[in-house]
Amino acid sequence: MSRLDASEAESLADRAYRIIRDRLIMLDIAPGEPISEAALTDEVGVGRTPLREALKRLEADHLVVSYPRRGTFAASVDLTDLAEITDIREALFPLAARSAAASGGGAAAEALAESVAEVRSLSGQESRRALMELDARIHRQITSAAGSPHLEEILVRLDGLITRLWCLMMERLPVMRDHIEEHLPLMQAILDGDEGEAERLAREHVRHFDAEVRAVL
Repeated sequence: MSRLDASEAESLADRAYRIIRDRLIMLDIAPGEPISEAALTDEVGVGRTPLREALKRLEADHLVVSYPRRGTFAASVDLTDLAEITDIREALFPLAARSAAASGGGAAAEALAESVAEVRSLSGQESRRALMELDARIHRQITSAAGSPHLEEILVRLDGLITRLWCLMMERLPVMRDHIEEHLPLMQAILDGDEGEAERLAREHVRHFDAEVRAVL
């Protein structure tokens, strides 16, 4: 394979990974549902090789599970994982927010500013699905702004697991717009370079979400 071909294959694998990851996170592919490689190659528009590479990454993310002679399935959503995931996020998300504030948002500053404007313009008529997607995008922007690939990798994976849990309980949770608007002071603190405030607000955000979920369990 030439260098160009290898680069193209990697790009296709990344594309397949992103599309399937988002479907799994939003429960478009239900927990426990079998993963059909033939169907996904047609839907995503990639070949078997990049698709299988994407599935390997998704298994490392705990979003799919593979069994010998049985195939690959969407991972189940285990509510008992909430406490452990929350403990890790409570330690790492404030660190990411503080690091992001240290550079005023860095390369993600423009995207964060756009998200601030988008949240402020919410009408209250948005679907829960649209708000879930906005929440996930904001979290990814904040972790990207931290400028640490290792920290970003961990948090994006954990946020994906939390979003699956949130989707499962979507109809039982309180008004989502309030949760989304919690990001406003946090994003502003990052853009203002206020490291201490960004760290504090990020920790509060994780704790508040955990309390909301536990209240309806």
